[in-house]
Amino acid sequence: MPVRDVIIVGAGPSGLATAIACKHFNLDYQVIEQGSLVDAIARFPINMVFFTTPELMEIGGIPLTTPFDKPTRAEALRYYRKVVDTFQLQVSLYEKVVAVHPPDGPGQPFVVESHTSRGATRTREARNVVLALGYYEQPNMLNVPGEDLPHVSHFYREAHHHWRQRVVIVGGKNSAVEAALEIHRAGGHVTMVIRSSGFGESVKYWVKPDIQNRVNEGSIAAHFNANVVEIRASEVVLDTGVTLPAEAVLLLTGYRADPEFMRKIGVEIHEDTQSPKYNVDTYETNVPGLFVAGGQLAGKRTGTVFIENGRFHGEVIAKTLASRAQQ
Repeated sequence: MPVRDVIIVGAGPSGLATAIACKHFNLDYQVIEQGSLVDAIARFPINMVFFTTPELMEIGGIPLTTPFDKPTRAEALRYYRKVVDTFQLQVSLYEKVVAVHPPDGPGQPFVVESHTSRGATRTREARNVVLALGYYEQPNMLNVPGEDLPHVSHFYREAHHHWRQRVVIVGGKNSAVEAALEIHRAGGHVTMVIRSSGFGESVKYWVKPDIQNRVNEGSIAAHFNANVVEIRASEVVLDTGVTLPAEAVLLLTGYRADPEFMRKIGVEIHEDTQSPKYNVDTYETNVPGLFVAGGQLAGKRTGTVFIENGRFHGEVIAKTLASRAQQ
C-alpha cells in the first residue's frame, strides 16, 4: 500500500486550500470528503448571500467573480468547482472517514479508514493527516423530547415548503432571523423562540431593523427569554408555560466542531471551548503529524473561524510539511 505525504479530511474551502498548497510544494496528498464538494456550502439555504466580499473567499489565486457586492451560494459552488478543475485536485467525494489511527511507532504511518456511499471500506496510509472537517454538520442539540420528529430540522433550505405553514423557529442569530424573514415573505406564519432578551448582536446590521420591525408590528411573533422543553407532533412547549402550534420546527441554534472524533485519535481538547490544542505556528496538534485547519479549530467558538481566515491555514501546514520533508 502506498504511503502518501498527507491525507486531508474534508473538501471545504480550507481543505481545498490545503490541497492546493500541498500540490505547490510537490507533496503527495489526497482529499477525502464525506459529502459533495464544499458540502457545507451546498447545504446552506438555497437563496443565501454571503456576508463577506468575494475576494475574501478566494483560494489558490483564482478570482471569484460576481456582479453583486457579495457572492451567492450558487456562485460560491460554481467557483469551488472551478478551483478543483483548474488545479486538478485529487478529491474523493461521498467517502466518510470513520477512523484515524495514529502511528504505532517511529517511522510508521497514520492509517485512515473510510466508508464509501456504496458500502465499500477503504484503508489508506499517510505520514501526516489534516483534519478540515468544519462544523456545519454538528448542530447544537436542544436535547428535548421530540427533537427527532420528522417535522423538526436543524437546517433550513428554502421558504417555499413552508407556505401557509405555522413554523416555529428556535434561535435569534443570523440563520434564524434570515429564515424567519424569508418564510414570512413567502406566506408562512412564523413564531420565533429566543432564549435571550433580544436578537443576537451578530445579526447583520441591515437585517436587524427588518426583523425588529416585523416583530413590533406583529407579523412575526417572538417569545424572548424562553426555551423549548418539548416538541410534539403539532405543537411546541416552552418553559414559560406557553404552547405554540407548529407544523414545522426549525432549530437554528448554531453548530460546532466534533471534539469526540479528535479525542479518539488522541487530540487534547480544551474543556471550556471544546477546541483542539494545537501549535499556533503550525496548526499541529499534540499528536505529531496530525494537523487541524479551518472550522476544525473552532470548537464551540464558531464565530472565530470563517472562510476568510481558515483559507490560510493550509499554506502554513503545507510549508511545515515541505520543510520537514527536506530535512
